[in-house]
Parts: sequence; structure tokens; C-alpha cells
Amino acid sequence: MNPLLEKFNTKYTSSPFEEIKEEHYLPAFQELVKTSEKEIDEITNNPEKPTFENTIEAMAFSGEQLDRVSNIFFNLNSAETNDEIQKIAQEVSPLLTEFSSKISQNEKLFERIKSVYDQKDSLSLNEEQLTLLNETYKGFVRSGALLNEEDKKKLEKINMDLSIKSLQFGQNTLASTNAYFKHITDKEELKGIPEAILQQYEEDAKEKGLEGYVITLQYPSYLPAMTYAENRELRKELALANGKKSFDGGEYDNQNLIKEIVKLRQAKAELLGYKNYADFVLEERMAQSPTKVFEFLNELLEKATPYAQKEIEELKSLAKADGIDDIQSYDHTFYAEKLRKQKFDIDDEELKPYFQLEKVQEAVFGLVGKLFGLEFKEINDIQKYHSDVKTYEVSEVGSQKSEVSSELQSSDFQHPTSDYKALLYTDYHPRKGKRAGAWMTSYKNQYKQNGENSRPHISVVCNFTKPTKDTPSLLTFQEVTTLFHEFGHALHGVLADTQYPNLSGTSVKWDFVELPSQFLENYCYEPEFLKTFAKHYQTGEILPKDKIEKLSESKSFMEGYQTLRQLGFGLLDMAYHSEVGALENKSVKEFEVEKTAATNLYPSNPETAASPSFSHIFQGGYSAGYYSYKWAEVLDADAFQYFKENGIFNPEIAAKYKILLSSGGTKNPMELYKNFRGREPKVESLLKRAFG
Repeated sequence: MNPLLEKFNTKYTSSPFEEIKEEHYLPAFQELVKTSEKEIDEITNNPEKPTFENTIEAMAFSGEQLDRVSNIFFNLNSAETNDEIQKIAQEVSPLLTEFSSKISQNEKLFERIKSVYDQKDSLSLNEEQLTLLNETYKGFVRSGALLNEEDKKKLEKINMDLSIKSLQFGQNTLASTNAYFKHITDKEELKGIPEAILQQYEEDAKEKGLEGYVITLQYPSYLPAMTYAENRELRKELALANGKKSFDGGEYDNQNLIKEIVKLRQAKAELLGYKNYADFVLEERMAQSPTKVFEFLNELLEKATPYAQKEIEELKSLAKADGIDDIQSYDHTFYAEKLRKQKFDIDDEELKPYFQLEKVQEAVFGLVGKLFGLEFKEINDIQKYHSDVKTYEVSEVGSQKSEVSSELQSSDFQHPTSDYKALLYTDYHPRKGKRAGAWMTSYKNQYKQNGENSRPHISVVCNFTKPTKDTPSLLTFQEVTTLFHEFGHALHGVLADTQYPNLSGTSVKWDFVELPSQFLENYCYEPEFLKTFAKHYQTGEILPKDKIEKLSESKSFMEGYQTLRQLGFGLLDMAYHSEVGALENKSVKEFEVEKTAATNLYPSNPETAASPSFSHIFQGGYSAGYYSYKWAEVLDADAFQYFKENGIFNPEIAAKYKILLSSGGTKNPMELYKNFRGREPKVESLLKRAFG
């Protein structure tokens, strides 16, 4: 029996992880693609006249089991992969791409869709139905429905090649990351690195059967070394290894893949009638055009550059005192930490004991309980894909108060209902089969059908330092903000309340998707909130008031530098996808240096490049969309300013914001934002927060 082909007979129909074997995946995909094709055939060949219900709505609810299995497989390919799963992915991706192409190029089906679309003004559809109809029609047109037969085949081949090459890009990056580690036996070489981090390095060495210490390129291992190691040569070696990921000409090199992916995307755009791939992508974004994106990025670049240059001058002065006249990029984090400690008397290692992972999570739970009436209860009868994973039942509570973070409870929040809202998975620690970074994802979307509101299954995945035998997992303050960021995304899924699964949760315009995540980060800097959970894991002592105030003041520390760094990535992404043929006579490195020149504050090292491991745009969904991080910062700064002006726990504003989150992609995001804020967002809100 293949559990992926059966109805999931589990609590909340959760994913039956412990019953799934690797050999189940390929047969399940093959069978479910056939089943989904039959569903589409029934819609296509329905003898009745095309209607919204028998065509558009029927399509929205088709292929549910295939979607569930795809979510399981590809999420595990990111969080718990191995050679066999990666091999299966190479077979499954083309299969799904072919299936998708068959649907999007089904002329008879498109005729039915177009028939409904052409009469939309007389159908008395509600706003969400109209959105679904418009999105379905546009989706087909953008997938080549209006192309001739020959061009449809070309597009199908391009899509197939892109799916394989993007997958390969990610696999190469992961393999390249895992291939490197620095083995050190002399503790003196690690001078400056805090004892708690050294314990972790010892644990990593033991895992590899080695004496001494091991530093890897995984973020919780790499960053502390770059932050605290007084050994400049060690920092240089680690930075070089990190910058060489998939850029060393070896087995996992991604340079040719980048050129191939960019060329294929351009060919796809031209085939569909667009000047370049950025034009194609941005048609479906809030920004709408490359011109508007470049104007936005360059306006921020002009404003932020003087601040960034001033910040680097301060770091140069510190380095000069240590006898370093030629400060390099691998010195930045080390001297930035020194400067931060000097300015704010803040030391990440000194702060970490106040940010025990479990307590920070309780704080997030308490905050969203206070704002949105949610309660989180850990449950142990849900199957998991790894022992690190924990599962929570999320409910919307009534007048009773949540048990977590009781200090955040308020009589202002009386919610009339008490019911199950979502299933939440958390997966917090790095391991060999898990890609770097942090992300939120979904195993099941929310939707309403046959009188039932089918609730979502959401996952938050991070890479925080593992607990040791003596110490729990303690977070840097940056990791605290990372956890809040991902929970902001999770809220978008948890609170989803839409009719159709493809308009639910984070299914919004891509440059709107980061608003909820970046918005929630703001609370980490609020003294009123910080004092409720920043407590020493051994003594229970609250983080001293002066430290809390300094943390709050430090929010804009190195903001100029960080802004330029983000703008560099955004400009590079836009250049790859808007400058036709620009890569043909240049190496990836030459192109990168040229396009990021205005944002680079340190000399470029010829041996390193960011592009070959830039998974956001070459594997993830951020191609021609990396700018959206800064775009969403304008939205989140403007939204949080609204709270600040009226109280950061203001129940009326929280209720309006909850509507924005629960609406998913059912409305134009600018309309959603204006309904919440009463006006369009202002870029001045971001500039004020960043630079005063």
C-alpha cells in the first residue's frame, strides 16, 4: 500500500510522514498526475455550457491530492533531503512541468475559460470569484494559451529545462555548502570566539569523528566565527570558502547554469511577447515595471549611500587602531560587532542567555495571541519527518486567556469564537540534509468547500544553534528577529480565510508577501514587549532596562550598509532579468561586479562571487523580484508607524490588520493596504525609521 495514494487517515488529515518511504514518491506522482489529468479532462469535456462553477471553480479545487504530495516531497527536499530524494526530484520535476504545460496549453479547456471570462461582466460574481476568474485567465495567457502549436512546444521545452536547471542549481549550492569544513585542533586559533560557540564546534567535530573543533559554512557555525574570531587569517579563509560556493570551477559550479537559466527565461519572455523576463514577471507585481523598480532602488541608493559610507569610515578607524590599513569585506562583521558593542554596549554573546529559543517562541505565541486571538498548544499525536520537529494545534480563542506569555494578555481582546485554525510544524536546527537559511512553507492550503472551512498546515523552518548537553539553544538577537520574521509569514497562512486554495494565505503578489514577516520583526525592538520575554535562561532575570533601551536604539545600526547590500542584490537580480544578452560576452563575476559597483563598499575579491549561490533568484521564486524585500520594508515601516501612533497592541488596528492577512490574494494588495491604513504607503516612513 502506498500511503501517498490513500486518504490521509490522520489527525487533521496531517501528512503521514512516518509511513512514507522514498520508493512511494515516484509511483504516487505518476498515479496522481493521471488522476489529475482525468479531473481536467472531465472539466474540459463537460457537455454543459461553460459556467464559472463547472469550469473556473472546478479547476481551483482539482488536483488536491497531487498538491498535497508535491508539498510533502518538495518541502522535504529542502528540509530533510538525501541523495535518493534528490535523484527522485530530477525525475519528478519534469513530470510535473509536463503536466502543468498540458493544462496551460489545452486549447479546448482555454476556450471554456475564455467563454466565461468574456461574459464576466454579466455573471454577478463576488470580488473573490472575479479575482479567481481574472487570475485563471491571465495564468493561461501567460502560460502560452494564445501561442501557435509550434511555439507552445517551444515553451513546454523551455519550462522543462528551467525546472531541471533550477533544481540542479539548488542541489549544487547545498552540496557545495556541505563539502567544506575547517578542522582546527589548536584552541589558540579560535581566540575571541565565546565558549558556548566553541562547545558547538566541538560537538560538530565529534559528529565527524574528529578531535578539536569544526567550523562549517552553515550559518550558526559560520557567522559567530566571522563575528568574534580575532584570527584575521581564519576569517579570510572562511569568507573565501563561503564566497567560492559553486564558484570554484569544480563539480558543483553554477556559473554555466546561471547563463543557461537567464537565457531560457529571456527566451520564455520573448516567446510570450515581452521585451525581457523582468517585464514578464513584474506585470504581476505591485511594482508593475522594471522602470519603476529601478527608480525605487536608485532613490533608496541615493539616500542610503552617505550613511553607509559614514558607517564604513567608522569601521576603518577601528581597524586602523588594530594596525589594519586595508579593511576588507571579511573584516566587516568583526568590526561592526566591535562598533556595536562600543556604541550600545551590546554583545551578542552577552545577550544570548536572555534569548532561549523556547522562551522566544513563547513570546511570539503570546504576541500573536494578544493581537489576533490565537492560542498554540503543543501536541504529540501528529507524525513528523524528523525528531527535531515539533507540532502545535493553533486555535482562535474566546474570552479565555492564552496560557503562554500571560503578561501580554489584555481584557481589550475578547474573541467570540473558539475553534481550530491551523496545524503548525516547527523545525529549528541545522543538519546535513537541510538547506541553509530560514523559511515558512505550507503542507496544506486553506479553502472552503461543501460548507467546510478546511484549515491549513503551516511549517516554520530555521537553522538555529543546537542545544548542547549543558546549554539550551540560545539565539543571537538577529536570530530572534529571524524567528519573528518567519512567524509573520506563518500568520499569513494560519489566518487564511478564503474560498479558493490558490488565493489563500501567502498566494499574493510577490512584492506584498514580505509585509507580514517584516512587520512582525518591529516588535523585537519595542521595550514594552522585549521586557516580557528577554529573561536569563538560568536566573530568570529580565534583561536590564538599559540593555533593552540600547537594543531598541540599535535598530538602525549599520542600516546604511545593510540597505546598500540589499540594493546590490536587487539591482543584480534586475540586471540579470532585464538586460537582454548582457551575459553573452561576460563572465558571471564580471557581470556581478559591474552591476553592483555602486553598492559595493569593499574591494571585490576575484576568487568569490555571490551569484553562483544566489538561490533566491536561481532556485527560489525571487527572480526579478528580490527588490520586494525593500519594497515590503516601505509597507512594514508604514504599517508599524500606524500602530506606534495609536499603541503597538491597539485592538482596533490589529483587527484591521487581521483582515488584511486573512484576505490572501482575493484583492489587489494596494486596495488591501489602503483598507487597512486609510491611504497608500509612504517611502518616507522607511527613511524616517532607517535614518531618522
